[in-house]
Amino acid sequence: MTATAPGSAARPTAPPRSVTAVVGLLVFFEVMSGFLQVGLAPLLPGLADHLGIGSADLNWVVSVQLLAAAVCVPLLGRLGDLYGHRRMLRTALALIAVGTIVVALAPSYEVLLLGRVLQGPIAALLPLEIALVRDRLPVDDARRAIARLVGALTLGAMAGGVVMGLVDSAFGDLRLTLLVPAVLAVVCVPISFVAVPESEGRTGGRVDWAGVALLSTAMIALLGGVGGAEGGSWLTARVFGPLLLGAVLLGAWVVVELRATEPLVDVRALADLRTAPFYAAAFLFGVFFFGSQAPNSSFYAADPEVLGYGFGLSALAISLTLLPASAGSVIGSLGTAALARRIGYRPTLMAAFGLVAVSFLQFALLHTSVVEMAVGSAFLGLGIGLALGAMPTVIVEATEPSRTGIAAALYNNVKTLGGAVAGGVFASVLGAFTSGATGEPGEGGYVAVWLVGAGCAGLAVVMSAISRREESPAAS
Repeated sequence: MTATAPGSAARPTAPPRSVTAVVGLLVFFEVMSGFLQVGLAPLLPGLADHLGIGSADLNWVVSVQLLAAAVCVPLLGRLGDLYGHRRMLRTALALIAVGTIVVALAPSYEVLLLGRVLQGPIAALLPLEIALVRDRLPVDDARRAIARLVGALTLGAMAGGVVMGLVDSAFGDLRLTLLVPAVLAVVCVPISFVAVPESEGRTGGRVDWAGVALLSTAMIALLGGVGGAEGGSWLTARVFGPLLLGAVLLGAWVVVELRATEPLVDVRALADLRTAPFYAAAFLFGVFFFGSQAPNSSFYAADPEVLGYGFGLSALAISLTLLPASAGSVIGSLGTAALARRIGYRPTLMAAFGLVAVSFLQFALLHTSVVEMAVGSAFLGLGIGLALGAMPTVIVEATEPSRTGIAAALYNNVKTLGGAVAGGVFASVLGAFTSGATGEPGEGGYVAVWLVGAGCAGLAVVMSAISRREESPAAS
């Protein structure tokens, strides 16, 4: 997330008339953001039935949004630095509102994916808001405001799944249910014109449009290649061709970014042995965190009478089953600092990834009852919360003080890219286990997904352990 205002060190001589009111509006946007990001998860199985698509294709519903986010976050952050963060915040909210309406009214799978692409800027809201409050508020007020924004995002995420499940249960109509977050997103657009001040700091320069184009095209090609392997065959032209093209474009993007005076993403940090392993761990985190959402929801909704696995849960029941994971995530994120004071941030991060790996292994071995899955979800959420709390600190403290804003931005970009890739990979894994009789993945497909998640988390432990850095008591 590149949206850290360059003028954050200087404070405005005329602050907003009501700081509380301004921060309150931004908090509302973050509640909406969390609501939209999590609220769709329990509805994914119903969405598949509504549009007549398979469970494997649901992964792309998550993946394309993350792909758009991977481009939108640095792009909107840079545009905010140049033209104002409030202006870009309003632009992002407008695109999200349009995308959410398209998702709610989508008559086909392709239109649904278009709507999800338009929702990509949702990942840019928080960095734009952080840049805005750092520019407009004194240091202490800005810190409190950022804490409120992060808390609001978590609160919205916790409420999103449950509220959407309740609405779906009450209406019994998927389209009406999806219009609820659409209304919420639309309301945010005029609210952004009420009292939100514009950031005062500006930078010179230009946008790295070549970097934007190359990164977007490379990711589309790579995901297209992975998507072509849904039948389980990787040694075909429709798979190898796009993958090769994506790799070439990605290499060209790296060259362009290294030569650019104002690159879209600071790729030099990826070669620093002090931080590169942590960025690799962040990428792996994105794979198992984002990639497991759609498969888990599909497994919960699967009819055991027809498929031989699953629990046949409704959207409301799925949201309640996922609630322990949300609660565990909140507890983990809030408890990160306390645990890190005792054992250090790097050991905390390693323990978090280890807990995630064990949770996925439990899913792979024990998934015959809702209770087993709910307990595993609670521990999975706890590990994810600890990782979310520890990763930014570990990466920032391993970086030169003058580059902490760039490091935080790169961390979020890498994590989002991991999630974008995961959708295609897990769709391919599930597709390889698709039954000809039912047209749905077999139980082995979900076991394979959980084993991949466990492997990614285990590898993240290794990456966190092998990094080279200057040790300190606070960050060891």
